[in-house]
Amino acid sequence: MGLRLDQRPFSKVTVVFAALVLSLFNRVLVRTTGSTFNDAVHITAIVGESVVFNCQVEFPAEHPVPYVLQWEKKGLEIPIFIWYDNYPTHSGSGYEGRVARVSPDSPYGLASLNLTNIQESDQGWYACKVVFLNRSPTNKNGTWFHLDVHAPPRFVTIPGDVQYINVGDSIILNCQALGTPTPEIVWFKDATDVQPTSTVGIFNDGTELRISNIRIEDIGDYTCIARNGEGQISHTARVLIAGGAVIMSPPTNQTKLEGEKVEFTCGAKAMPGNVTVRWSREGAFVKSISSLETRVTIKKDGSMVINPVSADDSGQYLCEVSNGIGDPQSASAYLNVEYPAKVTFTPTVQYLPFRLAGVVQCYIKANPPLQYVTWTKDKRLLEPYQQKDIVIMNNGSLLFTRVNQNHQGRYTCTPYNAQGTQGSSGQMEVLVRKPPTFTVEPDNMYQRKISESVEMYCDAQEAEGTQKPKIQWQRRDGAPLPKGRHSIHGGNITIENLRKTDFGYYHCVASNEVATIVTTTHLVVEGTQPHSPYNVTANASETAVTLQWLPGYSGGPDYKQDYTIWYKEPGMTEWSRIPVTPSGSTQVTINRLTPDTTYEFQVVGKNALGDGMLSKVISIRTLAAVPLTVAKKTSPAPPVTELPPPPSDDVVDYSDLILPTESSGATLYPPVFRPKGPKPGPPRNLSITEVRNGFVISWQAPLERAHLVRYYVIHYKTDGIWRTLNKAQIRAEDTSYLVKSLVGGRTYYFRVVAYSLKSFENSEEIKFPVPARVKHKAITAGVVGGLLFFIVAIILSVCAVKICNKRKRRKHEKAYNMVACRITDARNGGQIPGTSQVPLKKLADSRTYRDYRLELS
Repeated sequence: MGLRLDQRPFSKVTVVFAALVLSLFNRVLVRTTGSTFNDAVHITAIVGESVVFNCQVEFPAEHPVPYVLQWEKKGLEIPIFIWYDNYPTHSGSGYEGRVARVSPDSPYGLASLNLTNIQESDQGWYACKVVFLNRSPTNKNGTWFHLDVHAPPRFVTIPGDVQYINVGDSIILNCQALGTPTPEIVWFKDATDVQPTSTVGIFNDGTELRISNIRIEDIGDYTCIARNGEGQISHTARVLIAGGAVIMSPPTNQTKLEGEKVEFTCGAKAMPGNVTVRWSREGAFVKSISSLETRVTIKKDGSMVINPVSADDSGQYLCEVSNGIGDPQSASAYLNVEYPAKVTFTPTVQYLPFRLAGVVQCYIKANPPLQYVTWTKDKRLLEPYQQKDIVIMNNGSLLFTRVNQNHQGRYTCTPYNAQGTQGSSGQMEVLVRKPPTFTVEPDNMYQRKISESVEMYCDAQEAEGTQKPKIQWQRRDGAPLPKGRHSIHGGNITIENLRKTDFGYYHCVASNEVATIVTTTHLVVEGTQPHSPYNVTANASETAVTLQWLPGYSGGPDYKQDYTIWYKEPGMTEWSRIPVTPSGSTQVTINRLTPDTTYEFQVVGKNALGDGMLSKVISIRTLAAVPLTVAKKTSPAPPVTELPPPPSDDVVDYSDLILPTESSGATLYPPVFRPKGPKPGPPRNLSITEVRNGFVISWQAPLERAHLVRYYVIHYKTDGIWRTLNKAQIRAEDTSYLVKSLVGGRTYYFRVVAYSLKSFENSEEIKFPVPARVKHKAITAGVVGGLLFFIVAIILSVCAVKICNKRKRRKHEKAYNMVACRITDARNGGQIPGTSQVPLKKLADSRTYRDYRLELS
């Protein structure tokens, strides 16, 4: 080769560069010498251990000469180790500190390499290369090694130590591990290996344990084991039923004196136990309330401390706990802060209206409540109880029933309660002045038609030495003035495009610092639908409710008002309607109601323009049914043949009852009897099936006490009360009933009642919307039926005419024969018994009896 590396030292960079050149040379050398992997040395090691790649050096003629040692790993461009005597060694990336040439005194070859702290990434092919720098290449200096690295399992993904779930939920436990050889994953629940079921499965080479529809028996410890030939590792996850936070020690109401400390407890438990406690007052977090933020502390155990408490801290405090599972739980307590009575505000000047009633205010705050107030006037104690025109009000203020000039002066007030007083008010200058007066007042009533406009006048004047009064308009009912349709100029108000809602009373209010005066007018808007009836009252019996009300404005003097009652049971969507008779009546009785049932009622008026506004809803419950009282008949009773037979022997005989009648004169039959004795079980599986000629209602006999059933009754309703569907009792052995007259497009509710001798039991209700096509089907059937009826009627008419003609002919022939016999007898000197002789009125040669007239004596 001609290279002499021993003549001068080289830098490390030079050595590396030379090594790269040698690497290319050696690759050629391998191809030319015919080295293969077949004769390679295989070494197995465990992660963390050390190995020695044994590589011999055979010198030419067995005489040592300089050489370069190089170790390569298949797949890496740069060798992992380069050595030359008296030069720094080179270690490849990732191999620093882990590769070294063995000692010359060791039993291994001079080119052997020691690899320490073996890693899984070290697995692969290694080549030992020895180059004599001043000799030709030889095929004996170089060896291939294969390193197999075995590693025990190690987890790269594991489930959490505790898994909180709810019953019925699903969960996936993921457990993944690496190692050489590839680890096997197995699962255990508690101490038993997991067996797949319909709700438990192991997927993705055992790395996922999936449990669906969690049951109580699925709760426990699940252990994932990863194992191979080098060892095994395990991880356990505990699956627990999650539980929301529960307050164990709720706060309690407390009363404190102002300046003291208060502590409210709020201890909670949860699974998992990461409980969050939140305190609030009137919906605001306590820490965000500026008056509290510097005085409130929330402890780790959830307690809240306010130190010190102030008078404004009184109120309801809410503790809310949660751990993210379920809805938060809350509990509240009231803090009552007591303090001596105190004056909160002292006006410098107060005014009293001359010759009117006036008040001098003492602005007080007290807890416990105020007990009494003392007053001074001009620094002297005022004794209002000794003056007939001065009264101390419940709030401590002074009421002057008729103000005069003597009431003017300087006043102070001092409030007291059970805790005492915090002192007197400052001096208040009370001045007596004349109140403002109205100079223009509105009319008592303004009548306008709908869509017209109205202007109502008002003005007031101040007294000498006082401010000009401010004029305002208000509705007496507190409703706002019509937006966009009213304007106020001076003291006058104009309302344009009047509507029904503008009807009502209006106040003109004039006020200044002395007094506020009010005058009222009534605005009547004519030509509208009626206003709502009001003051609706009701009285109930077992089966009826009597309503009374006061009429709303009828819409004008030219309109007559009639009423309609709307009523329903709570929970029902559709209302029943009953017109009130006679016309204009403000009282009505609704009959045929179910006992012990709550009903809702509304009243609406109507005039020629249409329906008005409904009254407020009123609810009333009918009385519970009581056993009927037997009364002997003193006069013929109304027929009761329409009543069904009594369902039990202890129900009285209808023939011995005197029953009430409605306003129409119809007999009012009580619909409910009080059940007694054992009752059957409820009918089951109620269903409705559409058939060709109607609908079949079917059910099954009760499971319990079916032997007690004597007969069935079917009840139905649409939007009102329950009614009986079947005309006669349904036998106990029959469990179906055909109904033909359901209205298409309407929704029905059905139930079946099983009756025993002395009691009954209802089935569950069933809802059945009748298809709309039934309506058309019924119309078609009616048309076809009508045509068939018309055809049959024609045929029957023709037959009837023929039969009648035939009968007439027979009757005529019979009569003729009788006349002929009588004539013959007369001619022969005989006489028809019971008759006198009959002269002929027509000629004897007539052939029918129509031509003869018989005169009976």
